[in-house]
Amino acid sequence: MSTGDKQVDIVRRHWMAASAAGAAAGLSGWSPSSLAQAQPEAKPMPAVAAFKKADAMIVHSANGIETRRDAFGSSGITDVERLFLRNNIAAPNAAIVENPEAWKIEIDGVTSPASLTVGDLKRMGLDTVAMVLQCSGNGRGFFKHKASGSQWKVGAAGNVLWSGVPVRDVVAALGGVRQGMRYMTSTGGETLPPGVDAAKIIVERSVPWTAMEEAILAWELNGAPLPLAHGGPLRVIIPGYYGVNNVKYVKRLAFTVDETQANIQKSGYRVRDIGKKGDPTQPSMWEMNLKSFVTHPSADGQNLRAGLLQVQGVAFSGGSPVRGVEVSVDGGKTWQTARFVGPHLGRHAWRQFVAQVNLPPGQYTITSRAIAADGSTQPEQRVENERGYAHNGWRDHALTVTVA
Repeated sequence: MSTGDKQVDIVRRHWMAASAAGAAAGLSGWSPSSLAQAQPEAKPMPAVAAFKKADAMIVHSANGIETRRDAFGSSGITDVERLFLRNNIAAPNAAIVENPEAWKIEIDGVTSPASLTVGDLKRMGLDTVAMVLQCSGNGRGFFKHKASGSQWKVGAAGNVLWSGVPVRDVVAALGGVRQGMRYMTSTGGETLPPGVDAAKIIVERSVPWTAMEEAILAWELNGAPLPLAHGGPLRVIIPGYYGVNNVKYVKRLAFTVDETQANIQKSGYRVRDIGKKGDPTQPSMWEMNLKSFVTHPSADGQNLRAGLLQVQGVAFSGGSPVRGVEVSVDGGKTWQTARFVGPHLGRHAWRQFVAQVNLPPGQYTITSRAIAADGSTQPEQRVENERGYAHNGWRDHALTVTVA
């Protein structure tokens, strides 16, 4: 087993062990009126995301915009106008998408290194993959210690279609990966401020080199040219991996012996106990864990009419594929099997589910849990960690509603 494979396994075992040991946590409810009083004034949509549908989004900052829980729809594909946005640093000048085919990427760590334009890549192959794009911190807003970063709840995720050239085809055309390389390292093309140590802020991520088998260099999103906000003209897409590894404005893709020394890899996106600093010995945020959440009903404290209710949601995994989903309306005391709806778009896409329930008047706590093909089940509790990463506990994601 390679170093990269071992680290992925460490992450899986970390979540499984911590989930099993977690203590039960209660749900705190609130009314729509109290929420309205507590909500701060809405922040303006940043210019790079001006095309987003404002009433479907929650603006956390200029670099963090979340999809509202009620805005996912039921088609299975997340519209780009409703897709969350997360940038680690500001997007580069919009001029780079005016002539996207001229954008260049350096390919290194192969037998015949090359500098290729997007136009060159388009002559080398084509594939389309349906994939869940999810921020590592999705669900951070549920952590009680107020972990640093955007306070996402469920909306830092979306299911979209990427089109581009498979990395394996590019590598094959250049003679294959050189012997001894263990990582695939992608470098973003953001403009770095002058006078700053590049390693401190550059977006450069390493993943196990075998991830290239499913990775693509994408120039299209949901059938349209990749917009600047989401990494255009060119983005590396690694199905099943958290969003940070899908480097935007990718200008270099190299196969390397070691992981990059950039801070975003060396100490950033590392899973560690609360209060600890990040370091390279800790698991890195690579493959996504098993997760589901309800999208309808869509608000805690919501008032619903008694009778039939179609409980809807989505389920996905970066590891073993989702095999099934269960829904509970009593806070996890009992469960019923949901059914999948819509087309199955592949193992890296999310599965939409629905469960019909008949609710008499009363109060209900509605939630879901996913079951994977390997028999693992979405855990009840979150795994406490410093930055609020990889939250897939079903209890925090539950909604308490009143039926009258």
